[in-house]
Amino acid sequence: MAGEKKLSGIHTGHRKRVKDEFLANGLSGLPDHRVLELLLFYAIPQGDVNPLAHRLLDHFGSLSDLFHATHEQLMEVDGVGENTAVLLRLIPAVAARYLEDRGKVGEQLLTSWEFGRLLLPLFFGQRNELAYLVCMDGKSRLIVTRKLGEGIANSVQITVRKVLETALSCNASRVVLAHNHVSGVALWSDADLDTTLRLKWVLREAGIELVDHCIFADGDMVSMADSGVLKD
Repeated sequence: MAGEKKLSGIHTGHRKRVKDEFLANGLSGLPDHRVLELLLFYAIPQGDVNPLAHRLLDHFGSLSDLFHATHEQLMEVDGVGENTAVLLRLIPAVAARYLEDRGKVGEQLLTSWEFGRLLLPLFFGQRNELAYLVCMDGKSRLIVTRKLGEGIANSVQITVRKVLETALSCNASRVVLAHNHVSGVALWSDADLDTTLRLKWVLREAGIELVDHCIFADGDMVSMADSGVLKD
């Protein structure tokens, strides 16, 4: 019993030191396993989480790959319970929500960089392909960002009717289409280009300008407008 109390005291002291270091300096200088330990403290209230932190990093290779793992993949690692798996899935979700919240209704969006800043959080940590439509007024002020659909792995259907209905329902004058490639390559396919050009024509007939189609992959973005393919 005395040995258990002493061991518990060692762990308690270590946890306090790691927390104090974070409060003093943030994550600067903390190695990845220490960052992970700090998180695990809140899923596993007692004991030494250092071995689990190393095991998780060895299994997934990096913090980013760890945070992109599914609940099922996390649960396969020895020592990971429900609380730990939920916490690790929560981290990228909260980060994405935080970044998404920075895009406010009424904000003027004029450049592909601004579109990227608004849209990137929506694709953060996603394992499926998603499509979104950014709806703006005639002065390029944000009205709303609407999800158009979600596919599995490498496919998401973007229908002309869905885009048109979404734009009209928001009374949008200008729109930006966006989707991600889970393959990791931020380049459009022939099908992407064909759909985009058809959308541009249909939207124009309704008095709506398709400003851009942005494709995201692993934190990168390609803008069709910047690439010149949307010019008349």
